[in-house]
Amino acid sequence: MPSSVPSSTDGWWCSPNTEYAFLGFSYEVTACQSLSQLNSDFADIKNTFGSRYVRLYGACDRNGFYDDIVSAAWATGLGVHALIWFGFDGGNQWMTRRDALVSSLTSNPKAKFVTRGVQFGSEPLFDNVLPHSQLASEVTSLKSKLLGVGIPVTVSELAYGYQERGGAQDVLDAIDFINIHMLPFFSALATFGAASWPLVETDMNWFIEHGNGKKMYFDENGWPSVTSPGVQPNSILAQASVSNEEGYFSMLDSHCEDLKLGPQGGIGWFAHIYSDEQEPGYGIYDDAGKKKFPFKPRTSC
Repeated sequence: MPSSVPSSTDGWWCSPNTEYAFLGFSYEVTACQSLSQLNSDFADIKNTFGSRYVRLYGACDRNGFYDDIVSAAWATGLGVHALIWFGFDGGNQWMTRRDALVSSLTSNPKAKFVTRGVQFGSEPLFDNVLPHSQLASEVTSLKSKLLGVGIPVTVSELAYGYQERGGAQDVLDAIDFINIHMLPFFSALATFGAASWPLVETDMNWFIEHGNGKKMYFDENGWPSVTSPGVQPNSILAQASVSNEEGYFSMLDSHCEDLKLGPQGGIGWFAHIYSDEQEPGYGIYDDAGKKKFPFKPRTSC
């Protein structure tokens, strides 16, 4: 990163047309990691895996936490998909989180140089957090608040979350780009991670059909190595295992050329999630900080 903050983001970001293949990791922040921990993890994400971005997951409500995210991202040269977290318990805490994030994005001079976008999530449609018309209005309102810093807005959601609400085209029309949850383990047709391309392709094609040519990312994207109370298959053939997790990501990597055919230069993907410490079973690293399998997907093809 430059030694001083530029005066403008004009020409700052690479074209979305270059953003396809592996882009980085989902990164859970409920632990309210220290700045030193963020610096260490972000450096690993950047240098070990060649990542361009981190996509935040969960919420830390500590004052100034997003400013620490900005500092670590600036120091390591990573971009951030920030998140307004609704959680799973209802309530209006997401509004406080939204306002705190807007405050940071509009007051921290470095924020707009590392924040590639802001997501409403996770799965607000599927989780029935807001009616889709209200969610679309929230997206539009946030876009206007961030217009001055040039940060786009999206929703982090499953295809099914849209589909079971008649397509929720008002939300798809309101968002600037499309962040897609790709979790084929939960499909009633799931078998093995390595054999999941038809399931991925079905959801991908639905978004291509209804997304008006907008840029797309698989952001909450993975296959678990263990089950847990909230992570259970809907197919008797779907198995949670390290080999299936590895097989899923290897399959995605092998379809780099197919993903590159997606809108605006292709579809980029994140690995959900960085470590099993952050969400059991989904990590590339296990609880002991060791890689569960060799992981070096292509960042271009």
